[in-house]
Amino acid sequence: MQGTKTRLLTGNKAMAEAIKLEMERDPNVFVMGEDVGVYGGIFGSTEGLFQQFGSDRVIDTPISETAFIGAAIGAATEGMRPIVELMFVDFFGVCMDQIYNHMAKIPYMSGGRVKLPIVLMTAVGGGYSDAAQHSQTLYATFAHLPGMKVVAPSTPYDLKGMMISAIRDDNPVVFMFHKTLQGLGWMDQLDASVGHVPEEAYTVPLGKANVVREGKDITIVGIQMTTHHALEAAKKLEQEGIEAEVIDLRSLVPLDRETILQSIKKTHRLLVVDEDYLSYGMTAEIAAIAAEEGLYDLEAPVKRLAVPDVPIPFSRPLEQFVLPNAEKIYQEAVKLVNE
Repeated sequence: MQGTKTRLLTGNKAMAEAIKLEMERDPNVFVMGEDVGVYGGIFGSTEGLFQQFGSDRVIDTPISETAFIGAAIGAATEGMRPIVELMFVDFFGVCMDQIYNHMAKIPYMSGGRVKLPIVLMTAVGGGYSDAAQHSQTLYATFAHLPGMKVVAPSTPYDLKGMMISAIRDDNPVVFMFHKTLQGLGWMDQLDASVGHVPEEAYTVPLGKANVVREGKDITIVGIQMTTHHALEAAKKLEQEGIEAEVIDLRSLVPLDRETILQSIKKTHRLLVVDEDYLSYGMTAEIAAIAAEEGLYDLEAPVKRLAVPDVPIPFSRPLEQFVLPNAEKIYQEAVKLVNE
């Protein structure tokens, strides 16, 4: 970066650094969850924190998601700022009462008198033959429910900046991080999982999308891995003379409608790509926004690309068949531009 020394971090190190800086700044910040202590989190999101802050502030819990998320809610009502890790988003079923009937609703039901500054961070995403119970994203499951902010950063820079913003926010924030974008050595290596991250603390606003590639022929909206697939597809589309604009949502709640609508005004075509299930999901929500608020800017129907409505398969060929990728995006974009 011009005028700035490049400092490369993986996604997991960017997250851990954000938490470290906030724990140093505010003694009310603490972390709890399964294997977040000595192990540093199975996806590295709390790496090194136990060694610096000890077991009083980095708390390994039993395998009881209802108990430790409930404990975090109680701590937040008393002025603490807990960061609690739900190891896989797929495990939400055993603790959804705490998440949605308590964490999301207590501020509303108390008339705003009780604040719950909780970060619920959780790993999402497939591609590793982890099968149906460890491979979902479930973005829309959480975004559908009022009372929580829901964010999903896709670069190390955003992982750090949005984590700091989430910790400082007085509202409950569901912070989804994609396993592939953590940059861990035992997982598939992806260039996008490593990026420039300043050493100092900084914030990236929640609720603001990012136009990561400008274009004039088609808008492609993605989130986390589908953003990176869209960028790869855009390079191939450029060889066909098609200039794709790529938007990284970054945040589902609040959702940056304006950035999407402004892009549609320019490109007149919209393709939405999601690693969640097709029906009733993010792709449908954004298509509805385009229909309700940007219909007259569109010159072709909105197209959606997402996981078919089936559980994520264990079989690697079947899993790759259901997950979006760059080639599928390229093919859909070519068809849409030629309509």
